[in-house]
Amino acid sequence: MLLLAVSTAARAQRSHGYLFLAPGGQSSGGQAAMTLHLGAGGEAVLFKGIGVGAELGALGPREDFASNVLGVASVNGYYHFLHGRPKADPFVTAGYTVMFRSGSINLFNFGGGINYWFVPRLGLKVELRDHVYDIQYGSRVHYWGIRLGLAIR
Repeated sequence: MLLLAVSTAARAQRSHGYLFLAPGGQSSGGQAAMTLHLGAGGEAVLFKGIGVGAELGALGPREDFASNVLGVASVNGYYHFLHGRPKADPFVTAGYTVMFRSGSINLFNFGGGINYWFVPRLGLKVELRDHVYDIQYGSRVHYWGIRLGLAIR
């Protein structure tokens, strides 16, 4: 009976993977620079709209991306406002991010957006995400982006 219950719960989960491209910026102290963030991730909705996910990507300045790129890894919690498998699936998210190159820094991130499923297994992801680095004395650096991507079930 336990095996039957676990397999039923696994089928009920809404999970998907995604690829994204995010033009955006790095902002701090009134200064801003244009960035580009690209990556891939996955998410599973576990219970009544609550989900978990992880992603890996690369972020750098738009004008010199290849030579100044940073690795970006995040783990997040999600909340989906509509339950089941809606065609339009709005969500919010927040979690932990690490950026790395020769060293690493710890950040937090938050955002929200919508997955729009054209067909049951293929959709469009549109999201605004901000990765925030607390420097010191209340100063912060924001790495924000408008994510456009492909969601795949």
